[in-house]
Amino acid sequence: MDRIAITGGAPLAGTIPIYGAKNSALKLQAAALLSPEPLVLENMPDLADTRFMAQLLASLGVEVAWIKEARTLRLHAADIASTIAPYDQVRKMRASFNVLGPLLARVGHATVSLPGGCAIGARPVDLHLKAFEAMGADIHIDRGYVKAAALRGLKGAEIEFPFVSVGATEHAMLAAVLADGETVLKNAAREPEIADLAECLNKMGARIEGAGSHEISIRGVASLKGARHAVVADRIETGTYALAAAAATGDVLLEGANAHHLDALWGVMRAAGVDVQEEPRGVRVRRNGRRVAPVDFETEPYPGFPTDLQAQTMALLCLADGRSRIRETIFENRFMHAPELTRLGAQIAVHGNEAVVTGVEHLIGAPVMATDLRASVSLVIAGLAAQGETVVNRVYHLDRGFERLEAKLADCGARIERLKEPRE
Repeated sequence: MDRIAITGGAPLAGTIPIYGAKNSALKLQAAALLSPEPLVLENMPDLADTRFMAQLLASLGVEVAWIKEARTLRLHAADIASTIAPYDQVRKMRASFNVLGPLLARVGHATVSLPGGCAIGARPVDLHLKAFEAMGADIHIDRGYVKAAALRGLKGAEIEFPFVSVGATEHAMLAAVLADGETVLKNAAREPEIADLAECLNKMGARIEGAGSHEISIRGVASLKGARHAVVADRIETGTYALAAAAATGDVLLEGANAHHLDALWGVMRAAGVDVQEEPRGVRVRRNGRRVAPVDFETEPYPGFPTDLQAQTMALLCLADGRSRIRETIFENRFMHAPELTRLGAQIAVHGNEAVVTGVEHLIGAPVMATDLRASVSLVIAGLAAQGETVVNRVYHLDRGFERLEAKLADCGARIERLKEPRE
């Protein structure tokens, strides 16, 4: 099993290109099922998750063509060959559950495995299913499979989510675009990835208004056409490399980043003493050798602080000159990286959904174990700043969300390499 070895202490300097957002790309791939014409996705991230989603779509009858040198994926669902997504496929990646809505909308029925549990929390799909039921679908759960049918087509409905859910908002949009009549989503999530999905669907002929606000209206159409769409820049990748540059010290340009998608993170980083500046080509992050200041923050739905950057920010604050408090309000059990950071000498006390981080002058390299995608990269960030060697195990988590991680960091001066074989 691959591992990543990092010899810390090297400052980062240079340019890191930011690719398309994984969290948007996966839902855009599912959107290809809605039209018999080709959907061409540009700025496509080449990740374990996006490759797996492409394999799932291929099993449903979608023609898949990667043009890797152009960072482009062409998906053509001229005919739907299957409406069944089995457990062995869906269990590997939760986002694959999002084929249910498009299949239901276009074909009128689908059988999709429940995605199961997740290391960082339960993340149930009940809001997804209730949205489909509101649109007239019959939903039955049998032996771990969702069997959904709307043989006379979905109907527009008013759907108010009891709490903000990115996944339920996106999934409801994917189904409502082909429903008969108008669907209104209230208390909708506002993430940039939702606006990106709406933009792509509108290019395909959908009629969506209000994406990016708490209320989205979708007037259903009879059919969708093909389109070409560039995936929005990945704000989580942007924030991760920004925090890596701050932890390791240095001067890094995040090329292609959208600064306006991360105002909450920039506020925390500037309060810690990191220089963050928007530039025509992206975002520049600078930090000299002075210790960062402690900062208190809590995760919130967008435009609040992203839960997907909590672990990485904790890694930076392990080096702060003082005590920071972090409250996690989105997912339960999302401090699993804390014990691994303490192996590097961090001082972290976790009490329920709050972590108190008492900064230390130095971290010391050690073997650590990745527990999930974002936790994995927090250990890489800590390793970049630590004295000596840090070896991160279970890096298959990283491959799900970060493309060319070691190469991007090495190009900026990091001493980092992937180990294909375990050391004796």
